[in-house]
Amino acid sequence: MSLKDKHVVVTGGSRGLGLGLVEALVAHGAKVTVVARGADALESVRARLGVATISADVTDESAAHRILTQVHPDILVLNAGAKPPMGRLDQVSWADFTVPWEHDVKAGLYWLQAALNLPLKPGSRVLVVSSGAAVSGSPMSGGYGGAKRMLWFMAKYANGIAAQKNLGISFQAVAPLQMVAGTGIGDMASSAYASAMGITPEAFLTRFGTPMPPREFGEKVVSVLDDPTYADGLAFGLNGDAGVTILEEAAA
Repeated sequence: MSLKDKHVVVTGGSRGLGLGLVEALVAHGAKVTVVARGADALESVRARLGVATISADVTDESAAHRILTQVHPDILVLNAGAKPPMGRLDQVSWADFTVPWEHDVKAGLYWLQAALNLPLKPGSRVLVVSSGAAVSGSPMSGGYGGAKRMLWFMAKYANGIAAQKNLGISFQAVAPLQMVAGTGIGDMASSAYASAMGITPEAFLTRFGTPMPPREFGEKVVSVLDDPTYADGLAFGLNGDAGVTILEEAAA
């Protein structure tokens, strides 16, 4: 899929991995709309990259329907995520444990439902950004790993529904397989794990191999969008060393 003049909506695209993806999409000629809550961060992205911006709470069900109806994108990237409070299982509260469920999973449900029920046009692609924590867990971040695995399942379920309804929409889960510095979640998590291990955050991050800055993450996702091999509902992982790794088929 050539990205030139394609309409792309990216939730959570004003910072971190989402911003890296927005930068890559713009460089490849896509017409990007960034959805996020913070007005200042959105204005900065708009001024620097010339993208359209919409300030909205991604956990607002009506916002998902309104924005997808307004933009009707060729590609939808669900990247927005809350910072999970860090803490061991024996110390974390239920309120903190469920933060990623109340934000990431709730937003994922509403936006996937909107994509299926509007629906988006045939040939559209929906990428759901999960996490390597969905593969191996994340013992210092409460319900984060489970929430990110649930998003992976939801992409599979959406594919099954799209096939049953002959919508021609492909849903894929994207799992960054390493912790990424320079992002709110990555910096917070690396600091927490490093502290628990008695090492520096920099030393902890070296365990993931070659770094994958947000912009490189964006370029890897663009390479997947450009490759028709990955257009049929596969879940895939991204890391700095190996590039794209197919994790499993995402069919229901």
